[in-house]
Amino acid sequence: MQSPTDDDRMFDAIVLGVGGMGSAACLELARRGVRVLGLEQYPLCHNRGSSHGESRIIRKAYFEHPDYVPLLHRAYDLWSQLESATGRKLLLPTGLVLSGPPEGETIRGARQSAELHRLQLENLSPEEAQRRFSGLVFPPEHAVAFESGAGTLLVDDCVRAHIDEAVRHGALIRESEPVLDWSTDGTTVQVRTSGRQYQARSLVVTAGAWAKDLLKQANLPLRVLRKTVCWFPLRQPRLAADQGAPTYFYELPHGTFYGFPSLDGTTIKVAEHSGGDPVDDPATVDRELHPSDLVRLQSFVEQFIPDALPDPVRHSVCLYTVTPDQHFVIDTHPVWRNIVVGAGFSGHGFKFCPVVGEALADLALEGTTSLPIGFLGTSRPALRG
Repeated sequence: MQSPTDDDRMFDAIVLGVGGMGSAACLELARRGVRVLGLEQYPLCHNRGSSHGESRIIRKAYFEHPDYVPLLHRAYDLWSQLESATGRKLLLPTGLVLSGPPEGETIRGARQSAELHRLQLENLSPEEAQRRFSGLVFPPEHAVAFESGAGTLLVDDCVRAHIDEAVRHGALIRESEPVLDWSTDGTTVQVRTSGRQYQARSLVVTAGAWAKDLLKQANLPLRVLRKTVCWFPLRQPRLAADQGAPTYFYELPHGTFYGFPSLDGTTIKVAEHSGGDPVDDPATVDRELHPSDLVRLQSFVEQFIPDALPDPVRHSVCLYTVTPDQHFVIDTHPVWRNIVVGAGFSGHGFKFCPVVGEALADLALEGTTSLPIGFLGTSRPALRG
């Protein structure tokens, strides 16, 4: 085997983890003409982390915090640009229906974001929602809101599109090459993998559930949760995307649940956003489906999706990497300014991938960004309490 040359080992930036955020960061760095290496410990577009499983919701009336909305405007633009560049359909305009208590976090927060940022959000009574979205059931005590501009991202295709575009712009992506260690003197980064040693001026850590272990001395309070997603068979196809069915999100007294219109006309994807089992080692997480995984999902389906049968035909296990305040971490490392952190996306980050890629590239190359990410920094009290 020929020994690697200096050109194979020296880069302007190295990205650790080439999932949703890492693939977008690789593209943005490569688009700017820098020499970038993306390192992925598993085969590309794998199903062991957080960026897989067919679909993700994208929306603008953001109930989690109105400060996310400007980032979402930019994310929508960038998803559209990626579709144009690749010729792939990545975002389906399915709309999103929200159902919850009038003063609950979901409805109140979505209305606040819509009012502050002048977004289109249609308020419906449960009876109106029932007539309009006949495949779903809405509790009479709930308020309902519909965001017509929301949609469904085809998550696996999105990651592949970012990778392909990054490579087209000159990025080098190495799959199945786990990172063993890295070090820095504040100016240069050394990265040691199972196969080689690399050098770069900056390092971007987008390692999902593995981020905490890779972020030396950052002391970020990240927790990993195991989440089970199931596809339930449909009795009839009226909840299909091509029949105008929306994505949906319910805030209930015992948890929050969400799902998607059927993409194949025969099954419907349902998951719980709340809850989750703590994970000690993401590499050895249990990926089997157990009866305990189904109790709450089956109860939700039986109450609110009468067109679905209660026994799933397939499932997937996804990992949430969660911060104490449920907000992302996008910042330079608190000790080393040439190390950039994209972590803790807390189960609602995928829709932001392209704009997070821009922010990470800015931080890696300039040490700062004009994007409004100040509320997502490493020094906020929730991460230092």
